[in-house]
Amino acid sequence: MDAQRHKDDLLDPADVPAALGLLTRLPVRVDMAHATARGARAAWAWPLAGAVVAALAGLTGALALWAGGPPLMAAALVLAAQAMLTGALHEDGLADCADGFWGGWTPGRRLEIMRDSRAGTYGVLALVLSVLIRAGALAALMAAGGWFAALVAMGAMSRVPMAALQSLLPNARAGGLSDRTGRPPRKTVLAALALALLAGVAGLGTGLVAVALAMAAVTLVWGWIAWSRIGGQTGDVLGAGQQLAEIAGLVTLAALAG
Repeated sequence: MDAQRHKDDLLDPADVPAALGLLTRLPVRVDMAHATARGARAAWAWPLAGAVVAALAGLTGALALWAGGPPLMAAALVLAAQAMLTGALHEDGLADCADGFWGGWTPGRRLEIMRDSRAGTYGVLALVLSVLIRAGALAALMAAGGWFAALVAMGAMSRVPMAALQSLLPNARAGGLSDRTGRPPRKTVLAALALALLAGVAGLGTGLVAVALAMAAVTLVWGWIAWSRIGGQTGDVLGAGQQLAEIAGLVTLAALAG
């Protein structure tokens, strides 16, 4: 009854553990009845989950720098910690999309490839490039200073494209995670965006506008690619969207810092 009563609320505090349970491997207690009733309406809390992951992973990098490690090593440890905290959920989406989008000739075949747990050449290459680019950009930010707050802001802001893509694009495959959770209402996406921008104001300062524009541009292009390749979005498309947005944000910040 409680889950049904809060089903249509815009911001429900119980959405926070639901978001953490969905997007991370953190040991949080999730009210499954509530999470099921809310579905994609809980997407407003995804930036909070991203900020938590980034903050916890950032502590690993801060410890490495404090111990005298070079920025590149510290950046690599941050990325490793993020992957452990999320179960490499978003990296898996990027690899699956790379394999499916460029390994199949028809939408049906592409979706079939994306469901295959084995990684192909395109997927491995996408993961290698993602790690190299993000580690290099984050190392540059570490060398410039003030990187921790920026990392947390990236964690929050890079989850907004997931909600936006899920809201704007139809489900390309029935029965998947994205299909089961439904499509977030526009007001939910706007709430997620507002939270992410608050994190951006605190962590990025004057770099916020450039980062937001870069992420928006990448998200639009990625959405068009997903539409043209499979006719919509899946959970893998959303995860890949997070990775691409994070890459765009980090590269933009590194360029501004340089």
